[in-house]
Amino acid sequence: MSLPSLLVVMALLLLALPAALACLYLLVQTLMSGRLPAAPPSARRLRFDVIVPAHNEAAVISNTIANLRHLDWPMDRYRILVIADNCTDATAALAGTAGATVLERFDTTFRGKGYALLAGFQRSREDAWADAVAVVDADAEVSANLLEAFAARIEHGAHAVQAHYGVLNPQASWRTRLLTVAMAAYHVVRSRARERQQVSCGVRGNGWCVTHQLLREVKYGAFSLAEDIEYGIALGLAGYRVHYAGEADASQDMTATPQAARKQRQRWEHGRFQLIRARSGPLLWAALRRRNPVCLDLALDLLVLPLTYVAVGVCSLLLAALLAAWWHPAFMPWVWFSVGCALVLVAYILRGWQLSGTGVRGLLDLLGAPAFVVWKIALMLGRHQSGEWVRTERKRS
Repeated sequence: MSLPSLLVVMALLLLALPAALACLYLLVQTLMSGRLPAAPPSARRLRFDVIVPAHNEAAVISNTIANLRHLDWPMDRYRILVIADNCTDATAALAGTAGATVLERFDTTFRGKGYALLAGFQRSREDAWADAVAVVDADAEVSANLLEAFAARIEHGAHAVQAHYGVLNPQASWRTRLLTVAMAAYHVVRSRARERQQVSCGVRGNGWCVTHQLLREVKYGAFSLAEDIEYGIALGLAGYRVHYAGEADASQDMTATPQAARKQRQRWEHGRFQLIRARSGPLLWAALRRRNPVCLDLALDLLVLPLTYVAVGVCSLLLAALLAAWWHPAFMPWVWFSVGCALVLVAYILRGWQLSGTGVRGLLDLLGAPAFVVWKIALMLGRHQSGEWVRTERKRS
């Protein structure tokens, strides 16, 4: 093989390895994303503290508490605890009027959702009333069966459970429809498959539950930009998996405007990349040393980058393979390999669309996905916003 051909092969291998590994992982998840069997009913005896971390959520907090007060669970077996974290509006007063127990927190040094959650967990533990805590965002709307779904798993041995994390306003714009498809792929396709594989679906920040027994063993200490993923990893390293309760959901309005979406995406993406650097190594080492499938899957889930980046990688591989085949026909197998990766990615996206409920409009919006990819890449190359907890502006329909 000549030196130029060798260099081309090395370049193609460099592009192919991450693309192939990501697509193989997504292919397995897609093939295993069928509907899960229903959980048996609970005895309805467990007591829950529903923790609602809130920062300047006066516009929506009353609606959220009203929604939580209609949960299909005995009223004497759950309470709503709002953590008003460094609020400068009427969040605390409105939450109290709506019927929640309110804990106001003022700390300009240790601030953010992670610290608000820690305060809520500590208050729940001190009161020694609840068996478990459930976390619901202050601008969320949950299904009535949320606590039933958590209790059904806990009574059968689970210590951590994640409900489906959905979108309340999928038809608000093409951006929210694309986000709904992406979230269905990430939160439904992958979570169903991971539950079927008996590994951890991870913590998704909204609509999750953990027992006090587990909180005593794996103390909460997640304060990064992606505190939810961070704590899910901590649970995995401690030997616990997060069970998936797909029949219940906790949904939120997603931002429809580019300005609000920009801040939100920057926070999510940068937090994820920080965790990739900090946690991939320990997870892989734990998976190897303990032969632990939960840690291995958490590492793979972390290392498989968000869909935008996987798509860019596959497209780059395909373009490079086409150029190489144009230069020399011997490289044509690389083209077919790249096409195979692209088809896997398309199948994964279409499965997400199928489960998203966005219909024909969502399918048509996928044609504009390249523009979304360009926007997102430009966003991530731009200046990163502070990690401070700033409320994302949304409209509650």
